[in-house]
Amino acid sequence: MRLKKLAYGHKTEQRLRVRAQVVLHAARGRSNACIARETGLHLDTVRRWRGRFAQAGLPGLKDRQRCGRSASFTPLQAAEVKALACRLPAESEVPLSRWSCPELAREAARRGITPFMSASTVRRWPAQDALKPWQHRSWIFITSPGFRLKAAWVLDLYTRTWQGEQLGDDEYVISADVTELCFPTGRTRPLRR
Repeated sequence: MRLKKLAYGHKTEQRLRVRAQVVLHAARGRSNACIARETGLHLDTVRRWRGRFAQAGLPGLKDRQRCGRSASFTPLQAAEVKALACRLPAESEVPLSRWSCPELAREAARRGITPFMSASTVRRWPAQDALKPWQHRSWIFITSPGFRLKAAWVLDLYTRTWQGEQLGDDEYVISADVTELCFPTGRTRPLRR
């Protein structure tokens, strides 16, 4: 029953759906070659999913954990570079009217935010948040002297971490006010219902 739900469910991921269909075809007595033709998969792929299902059942159809490369930069480093990108270069005594990605990467290294980063990484981070620091007249500049500490607290809470420990399943994060982080002048906007 659960296998059919996986194979034909509307909310099932495509890759799990195809894997479940391979197993259902096999249960009907079809050969690997026949299943490969019907599903459009390679013969080796059909063998793999049949074998994984035979060994582990339904959990065998899920992707295995991959090690991969760990993140090179912390969320705090990304936030600091984004904050730097939103400041005028003249404030850092850099003779530019606006930051270029290579100059911003060099400035981040000079300030000790990161030991090294590529210009393409710098270009990618503001683009992820739709930041346009070159439009400096319409942007909020982060000038709070405690920005690093406050940003670290907030970013840790986003990852469900408090003082270096993971939060439990019964612990919740409720965001009541981050105006000190976002609006260092103390100005706040009232919330409306």
